[in-house]
Amino acid sequence: MPRAAVGGCCCPLRGYDVNHSGPQTQGALFQAVQLARVFADSKTFPDCVALAPADDIARDFRRLLDDFVRSRFALPEAGAAPVPAAGDGLAAHIDALWTTLTRAPDVSEADPPAGGTLLPLPHPYVVPGGRFREIYYWDSYFTLLGLAAAGRVDLVDSMVRNFAWLIDSVGHVPNGNRIYFLSRSQPPVFGLMLELLEGECGFDAIAGFLPQLEREYRYWMACELPAGLTPAADRHVVRLADGALLNRYWDARNLPREEAYAEDVALFAEVEPARQAEVYRNLRAAAESGWDFSSRWCGGNRSLSSIRTTELVPVDLNCLLYRVETLLARWLAQAGQARAADYAQAAVRRRAAILAHCWNEEAGWFFDYGWCDGRQTDCWSLAGVFPLFCGLADVAQAQRIARGIERHFLRPGGVVTTLAATREQWDAPNGWAPLQWATVQGLLDYGEDALAREIATRFVALADRVFRRTGKLMEKYDVCDMALDAGGGEYPVQDGFGWTNGVVRAFIARFGAPVATAVQAGAPC
Repeated sequence: MPRAAVGGCCCPLRGYDVNHSGPQTQGALFQAVQLARVFADSKTFPDCVALAPADDIARDFRRLLDDFVRSRFALPEAGAAPVPAAGDGLAAHIDALWTTLTRAPDVSEADPPAGGTLLPLPHPYVVPGGRFREIYYWDSYFTLLGLAAAGRVDLVDSMVRNFAWLIDSVGHVPNGNRIYFLSRSQPPVFGLMLELLEGECGFDAIAGFLPQLEREYRYWMACELPAGLTPAADRHVVRLADGALLNRYWDARNLPREEAYAEDVALFAEVEPARQAEVYRNLRAAAESGWDFSSRWCGGNRSLSSIRTTELVPVDLNCLLYRVETLLARWLAQAGQARAADYAQAAVRRRAAILAHCWNEEAGWFFDYGWCDGRQTDCWSLAGVFPLFCGLADVAQAQRIARGIERHFLRPGGVVTTLAATREQWDAPNGWAPLQWATVQGLLDYGEDALAREIATRFVALADRVFRRTGKLMEKYDVCDMALDAGGGEYPVQDGFGWTNGVVRAFIARFGAPVATAVQAGAPC
């Protein structure tokens, strides 16, 4: 005879699985109800009985949420899509784009419009385009290069005034003019903007902005480091084992980014528990770098799950701060200020520290430095050209960097960002306008004119080819295979595009208009 079921039940518990429960125990609805404390007792909702199939409930909840958001919030407006005029060449198209990408001054009050996150700016400004409806700090310098080349010094001046206003208002230039960007900055290029304006209008045009440049420098150098403890870090400042002070990227908040909330939360679940404590800050710090994201910021597996941005001393950041120190030393001396000598001495100390910790004599390249483990990273990246761009490399180092660019980074469409092919957008096979500019200008400053011209010509030819095919200039390009579109990152490739427009326009002004060439085969990345 069959054995009687325990307790008299003749039906086994088929179809029950703790991992596949109903909407009252898992999923977006479950999290929303529980975290909102709809019920005083958290056990109440899991004990509820669903009155419809789980899929129907999930669909209705998404629809309800969508309807609620659309009825309570004004969605951001899509920018006007620029349409090239018939027969327009690349330079003419870019010059026409400045009007499309320029925004009128916002309300003059310091507070943002009720309900919004946009930080109002008092002067006209240029946005990158696409999903980027606000200004971005380091993007804007490369945009200004193109504005200057196009004779739009009025907009160069307006943008400088906006950044000075932001420094006066919040103590630094935020990542962008949104409330949720206030906790971090981006690569410090305000001094480079002033240098550009000085070249157009003379020293008197920028002398009034030196207090803001000094205040921004103090933002990057502010710290409270315990006496004698090495290595150590506080905010953006790192004290190395030998006592030298250098800088890192950092963010005051250790939370998912508002503009990439779902992506950050999903990544957190992939991170080893021992590294979860600072993962959000490391993601935010990478966003401050402008290189979001790159294997440059990651551990040995080259994956974002090992991101460690705050543990690194980036060579490009410290070169840019060296440039700030040298500019302040020159300009304050010109203004008759005795403290110019303090900045000159700071520049000498920083240069010595960069050379000691970031230069690799064997490789002939500059690398980021891991201040926690006391060694250079092994990531070859175009951050290594910034000692040329900022003028701190010696001639012998510059020559070796030039040969390294030819050997490792030169591709059919310009120079590639890193030598690692990953899913991240600041890696191979992508090339970015700001890095093309830093590379070319750095090479020119050290007399490597032929290589500089070759890189600029290749990048402009690639941008022109894509423009003729699509009518657009892009945020980034696949420089390895000019027949392919760039990829990687957290969002689709954007068009517009501020810094590409600026760099391409400046290259055309310097080296001439592009010449049509055949599509070149892909190069290994």
